[in-house]
Amino acid sequence: MANDKLIIPEIDADKTLRNISNFIEYSLIESNAQGLVMGLSGGLDSSTAAMISASVVNPEKILALVMPSSSTPRGDVEDAVELAQELGIKYKVLDLDPLLVPVENICKGGLNEEHIHLAQANLKARMRMMILYYHANALNRLVVGTGNRTELLVGYFTKYGDGGADILPLGNLYKTDVRHLAIDLGIPASILEKKPTAGLWPGQTDEEDLGISYGLLDKILYLMVDEKLDEDEVAGKLGISTREVIKVRIMMQQAQHKLQTPPIAEIER
Repeated sequence: MANDKLIIPEIDADKTLRNISNFIEYSLIESNAQGLVMGLSGGLDSSTAAMISASVVNPEKILALVMPSSSTPRGDVEDAVELAQELGIKYKVLDLDPLLVPVENICKGGLNEEHIHLAQANLKARMRMMILYYHANALNRLVVGTGNRTELLVGYFTKYGDGGADILPLGNLYKTDVRHLAIDLGIPASILEKKPTAGLWPGQTDEEDLGISYGLLDKILYLMVDEKLDEDEVAGKLGISTREVIKVRIMMQQAQHKLQTPPIAEIER
C-alpha cells in the first residue's frame, strides 16, 4: 500500500502550531472568556490539544477534567493525570459511574434492547459534555473539543456528547496529522503507542468500531475530500476495492446531520 507521505502531504508542524495557537487566542478574545476547560482522556487527541493549549494560555486558566468510568483502563487515567501535572494545568478526576447508574435506572423499561448498548455508550459521552459545560459556565471559560478531521468527516463522535464544544483546535487535522504533530510536540510514548479508544465499553477501540484503520481511512478521505477523486480513482490509487471506498463515502453521508444545526421546518405566511 502507498506510503502516507505520498498520499497525504505532511503538515508543517511549526506553521500548524502557530495557526492553532492564534485560533485559540482569538477565540478567547472574541468570546471574552477567562480560560479553557477540556476533557483529558489520556489519548492522543486530547493530550495534543492540552499540550498546545498550555503553550498558549496561562496554565492556571486551563482546567482538565479526567472523567473515567468502569470501562476506562487505569493506564489512561494515569497518563492523563501525569500529563496535566507535567503541563502544570489544574485537573480533576471525576468518576462517571455514580452519575450514569441513576439515569439508566430512571430510563429503563419499554426500550429497544437491541439499541441499549449504544444508548449507554453515548450516555457516557453526553454526561462528560454536561460536566465540561457545568465547569465552563461556572468559570466563564470555553470548552475545548478534541475531535479531529477524520472523526468529523465520518461522524465518529457522539452528537451532543464529545461533539459538543466551543472550539475544535484539531478539527482540520486528520488523525495522521495529529500523530505527526504529537511526535513533534514530544507527547509521551505511552500515549503515542496506545490504541485509540473512546472508552465507551471494556476493550472498545476506534478502529474496530470504524471497521478500518485510521491510516487507510485518512488516505481515502484525503483523496475524496481534498483531491476530489471519485471512488474508482481512489481505489485504484490505493490498490483497494471500490467497495471499501464506497463504504467510507456512505459513512460521510450518514454523518451530515451531526455536522449541521437541527433542520427547521419551513413555514409560509
